[in-house]
Amino acid sequence: MHMSQLSKRPSRRRRTRRLPINQAGMTLIEIMVVVAIIGLLMGTVGVVAFSRYKKAQVSNTKTIIKNLETAVQTYMMDNNSECPKELDDLYTQKIINKKPRDAWGQALIFKCPGDKNKESADILSKGPDKREGTKDDIKNWEGER
Repeated sequence: MHMSQLSKRPSRRRRTRRLPINQAGMTLIEIMVVVAIIGLLMGTVGVVAFSRYKKAQVSNTKTIIKNLETAVQTYMMDNNSECPKELDDLYTQKIINKKPRDAWGQALIFKCPGDKNKESADILSKGPDKREGTKDDIKNWEGER
C-alpha cells in the first residue's frame, strides 16, 4: 500500500461531540432548588402526619375511657352496685385484661362514685401535656369531654 492510500481511510476513532460548558449538566443552583423543594415537601408531610398522630392519641384515650366506663358498670352489676375502689379492682377481677393507661403512658385518674357521675365513676386523662386541670384533659363527664 501506498502512503497516500493510508491517509484516505476513515479513522476508526469515533468523534465525540462536546457540549458547551453551560449545557453539560445540572448546575449547582438547579440541584439546590430541587433539594429545597424536596425538603419543603417532606416538611409538609411531617407536619400533617404529626397532627394526625396527635388526634389519634386523643381518640384512642377517649376509647379507653369509654371501655373503662363499661367495665365499671360490669363490676357494679357483679358486686351489688358497689363501686370499684380503684381501677386495679377491675383488673384483679379480670374484667379488664391489663392495667389501663392513656395514649401517653400515664395512669388515669379514677373516682367511684364520681363527683360528676354520681351513679358511676369519674375517669380522667391528663392529656398530651400530662398535667391535670388543663384544657387538654380528657374526661368522661358531660360538657367537659
